[in-house]
Amino acid sequence: MGGRLDYWTAPDGWPIRRYRLGSGSRGRMMVMGGRGDMIEKYLEVIHHWAARDWAVTSFDWRGQGGSGRLTDDPLCGHIGDFAEWIADLNGLATDWRAEGDGPTAMVAHSMGGHMLLRALAEGMPSPDAAAVIAPMLGVHSAPLPRWLAMAIACFMVRTGRGALPAWTQKEQSDRQRRMRQKRLTHDPDRYADEIWWRDHSREIALGPPSWNWVLQALESTQALAQGDAIARIATPLLILATKADQLVSTPAIVKVARRIAGAQLHIYGREAAHEILRELDPVRRDALHRIDAFLDEFAC
Repeated sequence: MGGRLDYWTAPDGWPIRRYRLGSGSRGRMMVMGGRGDMIEKYLEVIHHWAARDWAVTSFDWRGQGGSGRLTDDPLCGHIGDFAEWIADLNGLATDWRAEGDGPTAMVAHSMGGHMLLRALAEGMPSPDAAAVIAPMLGVHSAPLPRWLAMAIACFMVRTGRGALPAWTQKEQSDRQRRMRQKRLTHDPDRYADEIWWRDHSREIALGPPSWNWVLQALESTQALAQGDAIARIATPLLILATKADQLVSTPAIVKVARRIAGAQLHIYGREAAHEILRELDPVRRDALHRIDAFLDEFAC
């Protein structure tokens, strides 16, 4: 689409795959995907914001997409410590801010939303406005209670199995893929788009997370939700979530939203699954309209 695909180098030398598109006459935007995502999944919304004259930057988190792997298993989504991702985001955002003047905005989905809010809570310089979509502020561990999920993850990590996949992602049959699709989106075409990229570009494909990722997710979401730092976020913030989310905890999102002064929260019903920006057009268009209106008000 006329964009530029390259690599940003982290301070420790790790290559972070990056994509940029748009003129920037409106301002600069950073788009962050979730766990297991790759830049390609968000080309549609990147194009939407570039067409609205934002200079859009997106990237693959360390260890997924085109940013390499942290274990010998190319399909295992592993990280040693979420702090590594916070450091990458801080470094990348510092260079991103230096690219030009004008309004700045950040938009983040799921795990990316958690990383953005945690980074802001820990003192990362704020954009003019931010939107988080189905942010991972609590992990949906059902049917296991949270304490049992935490105990199992701790055991697996302490017994040396932290870098192993926490479960098997079965998608060999059409039925299995339909089951996964329903957890993510009601739109079979947008789900098929993700599968096409995964099937035709295996180097950016990712499967289940490692046990260490699970433990980090449980610990980091709990610390962010229960700590004092979240209440210090002063960034104008829009939060979109859905009652039907099967991956992240919507009640946890509501509780955290109440602790952020001025945060605006909209919750969809059963019409939206986890990937709100990749939903059927009525939901997707509504979400984009809400985000655009919010940014027009606060990032101008």
